[in-house]
Amino acid sequence: MNERYEKGMATRRRVLGDAHVERAEAAKSALDAPFQQLITESAWGTVWASDAITPRERSMLTLALLAATGNFEEIAMHVRACARTGASRRDVMEAFQHVAIYAGVPRANHAIKIAKAVWAEMEEEKK
Repeated sequence: MNERYEKGMATRRRVLGDAHVERAEAAKSALDAPFQQLITESAWGTVWASDAITPRERSMLTLALLAATGNFEEIAMHVRACARTGASRRDVMEAFQHVAIYAGVPRANHAIKIAKAVWAEMEEEKK
């Protein structure tokens, strides 16, 4: 693979964790391999790999954008990633408050519901 892909995989592992990346890689098929390469190079190898803002800030932006655009599928994954990026629960809630004001209360409310469920799961996993 190319340098941007390698950088993307390293960033992806750092943010999402090895277990998540291994599951995603195991699920990859010939059909979706080009898509996986695209997001690894662009999202992880370019955007997330940039040092222009901190990983904490990037997590907050990502969660706010996912909620604001109604892309709830990836919120749980990115809430879990906050443990690695340094974004606190308060940070996440601040991001979702911005969503409520600028994109709508129902979207923020749904995102908060997802985050609370993830945090509860994470607490159970610690036991």
